[in-house]
Amino acid sequence: MNTTYSIDLSLQPTTFDLWHVCLAGTVALLAITLIVLLLVMVISLARRSKTAVAPEVTTVTVAAEPIVQVVEKIVEVERIVEVEKIVQAPAPEPIVLKEATPDAALQLLGILQKEARFIDFINEDITQYQDADVGIAARVVHEGCSKALAAHFKFQPVRTESEGTIITLPSGFDASSIRLTGNIIGQAPFSGRLIHRGWQATQINLPKLSQAYNVNIVAAAEVEL
Repeated sequence: MNTTYSIDLSLQPTTFDLWHVCLAGTVALLAITLIVLLLVMVISLARRSKTAVAPEVTTVTVAAEPIVQVVEKIVEVERIVEVEKIVQAPAPEPIVLKEATPDAALQLLGILQKEARFIDFINEDITQYQDADVGIAARVVHEGCSKALAAHFKFQPVRTESEGTIITLPSGFDASSIRLTGNIIGQAPFSGRLIHRGWQATQINLPKLSQAYNVNIVAAAEVEL
């Protein structure tokens, strides 16, 4: 037995059940999704059209090139200035050594020879004499040298402390007036025992010499007539 069913599509539903609700929601979701996709496509096409404009890219490139050149020139100028500073840096002053003239030294030897027979005593071979004889001659030389130095020089000690005193030398002390001896380790300040107070000349009064005076003649030869 064959049964035939026919569907009339012109009929409108008279009831609104769960199935119709799901169908309507699906249609609405698809419609919203389609609208969003269309908006995204439109925005992306608009952005591509702006970035594809050639004059704007050219303007940015042209504006950037001079800035790079200016920066490079500034760096070159700074390097040149640094080189000039290095080249123009003053060289350390050379150490100038003072040449000591022999005139004053020869004049002093002449005074010691005149007052104490100093050169005669130094050049004498004292090994052939007894200690007592040497002592007598040394006394004469000592008295004459003391007289000559007192007449032409004034001396005073470099350090005023008593010998044997423990003293402290600060950093930057005058190495020309103080000589360190013993075990020298590290840097100043140094503490040590004063062995010798030292001497410094405070006044020099050598007699003036004429132009014709020969300072090389420390002691003139003597001829008795």
